[in-house]
Amino acid sequence: MTMMTTKMNQDADVTVVGAGPVGLVLAAELALSGATVQVIERRAEPDESMKAGAINVPTAEALDRRGLLPAAEQVQRELLERVGPFAPRADDRRTDGGREARGSRFTGHFAGMVLDADLVDASDPDLAAHTAVDGARMVPQRELEELLAGHVARLGVPVRRGVEVTAFEDTGDGVVVGTTAGPVRTGWLVGCDGGRSTVRRLAGIGFPGTDPELTGMMGTVDLDDPGKLADGWTWSARGAYRYGPQPGRVVTVEFTGAPADRSAPVTLEELQAGLRRVSGTDVTLTALRAAGSRWTDNARQAANYRSGRVFLAGDSAHVHSPFGGQGLNLGVGDAMNLGWKLGAVVAGWAAEGLLDTYDAERRPLGAWVLDWTRAQIGVMRGDAKSAALREVVADLLSTRAGTTYAVKKISGVAQRIDLPGDHPLIGRFVPDLWLTDGSRLVDHGHHGGFLLLDRTADGAFARLAAPWTGRVTGVTDDHATPTGVLVRPDGVVAWASDTTDATGLEAALRRWAGEPSPAPEPAG
Repeated sequence: MTMMTTKMNQDADVTVVGAGPVGLVLAAELALSGATVQVIERRAEPDESMKAGAINVPTAEALDRRGLLPAAEQVQRELLERVGPFAPRADDRRTDGGREARGSRFTGHFAGMVLDADLVDASDPDLAAHTAVDGARMVPQRELEELLAGHVARLGVPVRRGVEVTAFEDTGDGVVVGTTAGPVRTGWLVGCDGGRSTVRRLAGIGFPGTDPELTGMMGTVDLDDPGKLADGWTWSARGAYRYGPQPGRVVTVEFTGAPADRSAPVTLEELQAGLRRVSGTDVTLTALRAAGSRWTDNARQAANYRSGRVFLAGDSAHVHSPFGGQGLNLGVGDAMNLGWKLGAVVAGWAAEGLLDTYDAERRPLGAWVLDWTRAQIGVMRGDAKSAALREVVADLLSTRAGTTYAVKKISGVAQRIDLPGDHPLIGRFVPDLWLTDGSRLVDHGHHGGFLLLDRTADGAFARLAAPWTGRVTGVTDDHATPTGVLVRPDGVVAWASDTTDATGLEAALRRWAGEPSPAPEPAG
């Protein structure tokens, strides 16, 4: 996609800083809500370095809710064709309610201990409820960015590259942003500009946490003698390395503290030296085929996700090691949560107080991810105590219950937001709710907005929600359980019922979808 690099000469309801996946998802959600939005990015070109290699279930379902599932599935098919024998099987089939669904063998790892797909209890209710996106989990970050760039382009969102934020002033009714392309006035400013966020620094938001113990490097290489390396993760007193799952992909971990210059490009010589140290071999790398990246286990969370009219999302709000593949997914969840809420306030149908729920809902999950990654560092060190702990954890992960628990955590299917209501679906991401016409509930929400499933015989739930027409799309179906489900634009279930009792539905609509629209004046 051609990116604009011209001087900014237009105001916008929202300006998003950062054109990575988080910024692009946020911009798309804002555009779907009717807000005018622009994205500015300091890089002149997309980042080609290796980063996340896959996405979790909530991220894949976010793509699904916006009609992007077929494109993501195509990315996975092409990846599996390239990866070949290194890939876990992704063509297993199982029957779910008479429909054939793709059964993913993609499980992930904990501290380098790859989780055995054969030990996963596929009948676990949380896992069984989220299988429709199994064919779209192996989507690397670079391909995801390309997919999202096309999405925002179709929505008419300008992405302006080569533009840096230099200053801003929150005036109370907007934000005046100084950039290298000139000033711009915007209603709201969102920093999606990474762990060293300029927006966070200029906002004066603290970033407490724990300092790094390790330096990791990653790259795709050609090797003279790949037989000297073991497949998967291997530990030594000097650190750890991983070879695979894609051909030529190598990762090294050394507990030497933070690198002198984390932003410096990884060289072939540097990667080879690190790989030789941790593997104890004289393996020779002959070419660096994909730009490498370096990272640490620096773990920090912003003291606040909001300061006035300025927000943080993604790595701007939290950083941690990449173990377990949570970072990209955590950021996309931030963007989905903030996007519709900020869009609602811009549109005028929601009070500004709705924005307070962004920090309240996303902060606990961010804190959990930081601790989940810290725990993995604790069992990866080269000392004897960590090695002993690693053996204990490995034993636990060799059980059916242990593997299923870890997969549920890594995949994101067990995520829950604390919302009012007793139904077990409330606060969770909407499951694969198949309708009698062969569609799923989420197929009716590609445009954004709320979805209300009504399976009452007389359409009682839809009638109650009629005053919210334009914000809530009603979907009727034959009677089944659950009888009614209200889904927020970010996929979170706000209300559900297994009976025809509508108790709590109006309260949920008012809480999340604002006050009902006035009834039209009678003609004549």
